[in-house]
Amino acid sequence: MAGKGKILVVDDELSIVEVLRGILRRQGYRVKTAGSGEEALELLRNEPFDLLISDIRMGALDGLALLDAARREQSHLAVIMMTAYAAVETAVEAMRKGAFDYVCKPFKVDELLVTVERAISYESAMAENESLKETLACPAEVHFGTLVGDHPAMQAVYRLIRKIAQTDSTVLILGESGTGKELVARAIHGSSRRQNRPFVAINCAAMPDSLLESELFGHVRGAFTGATRDKEGLFATADGGTLFLDEVGSIPVAMQLTLLRVLQEQEIRPVGGTRTVPVNVRIVAATNEDLEDLIRQGRFREDLFYRLSVIPLELPTLRERPSDVPLLANHFLARRQAGREAPLSLSDEAMAALQRYDWPGNVRELENAIDRAAALCEGGLITPEALPAKLQALPAAVGAAPSSATAGGVAASADAVPLGAGTTLKAFLRDKERAYIRQVLDQHQGDKEATARALGISLATLYRKYGDDYPAAAGNR
Repeated sequence: MAGKGKILVVDDELSIVEVLRGILRRQGYRVKTAGSGEEALELLRNEPFDLLISDIRMGALDGLALLDAARREQSHLAVIMMTAYAAVETAVEAMRKGAFDYVCKPFKVDELLVTVERAISYESAMAENESLKETLACPAEVHFGTLVGDHPAMQAVYRLIRKIAQTDSTVLILGESGTGKELVARAIHGSSRRQNRPFVAINCAAMPDSLLESELFGHVRGAFTGATRDKEGLFATADGGTLFLDEVGSIPVAMQLTLLRVLQEQEIRPVGGTRTVPVNVRIVAATNEDLEDLIRQGRFREDLFYRLSVIPLELPTLRERPSDVPLLANHFLARRQAGREAPLSLSDEAMAALQRYDWPGNVRELENAIDRAAALCEGGLITPEALPAKLQALPAAVGAAPSSATAGGVAASADAVPLGAGTTLKAFLRDKERAYIRQVLDQHQGDKEATARALGISLATLYRKYGDDYPAAAGNR
């Protein structure tokens, strides 16, 4: 039941926090807690939540002040206030300010859970309605620098990038191969006060161990065989700017101590040299490995890990943000449009194939697939035949529209709406949405929790949109 929603509980009474955490987790909610309004606000600035449950009477930042600040950080955050019977008037004031409801302490568990479910469902519906209006009014892509994606997981990344960019702290970007770690590093640099200084990148795994130290720190003439002249290292090249160390887990253990000293002292000594040179460089490192596991294996220094991970930033995989697949696909198509007479576009069947695939190679794999399709397609319409074979081999979703055309030349579809039928846009979108949800349910054999995760919505939203008329999977009964 991991897909029900994410809740932040705030109270300066530890016993209340612990009781609520236990109750909500047993119901399948993901729960984080804070002991003050200030601590809660810090969490809200760094990650998205579906619901905030806050006491009204706290320290310097009380419940009402936290409510205002929280809604500024996350406009569609549902808020429930907790209050004693004597402070009901204050709770009502909180509702005027935008809180969904309030509960009185001591609360009844059943009533609390009903209020929680209603609050999450209501705010989810409001967010989706606003998103639909924005999409219909302005279907523009959402960008942050060269990053593309409007999924909530990416919005959280954008917020963290903005915050990180205001500091000079070392950043460790974590994520699978192809998730865009270098793009994030460039976005951090481009949003920082160092943006007009160099951004220098190196893939530590692509450089032989014997050359990596010289590449990073430089060398003097005669330092080793073949060193016929002095060479400036990448730390010196990046002075005043940002140095991006990709695949940092590949740095040899012997060299890790040298890197640690550079980070601590902010000075380098070229290989074979006797003098140190001060440098002013911000380090952004990245890895797709588990560095803590490498520490246990003796392959990575623990002290270097802590020095690099002052601010960790974990990137979502593409399968965790499936709603971004069409956005990214069209973005890559637009970049391949140059020099073509016919506009490039994806057929419905091709787009459906892209959305059915899990993308283990993430955004990079999707970009490569679009590049291939654009090169192979004849004319401007990309069909499934132009996609990689592994995408073509995926079974079509149950109820997917056939690719053949009707006698009149209009593609036939099982859920097509006849022209002139008098169907409103709202009804049409609702029916198309239900048809798509049904396809995803079929793909997951009726497992509603897995379906909700795949769709990027809460389980409550899935029930509200589709109801309970699909047979439950064995694990969902």
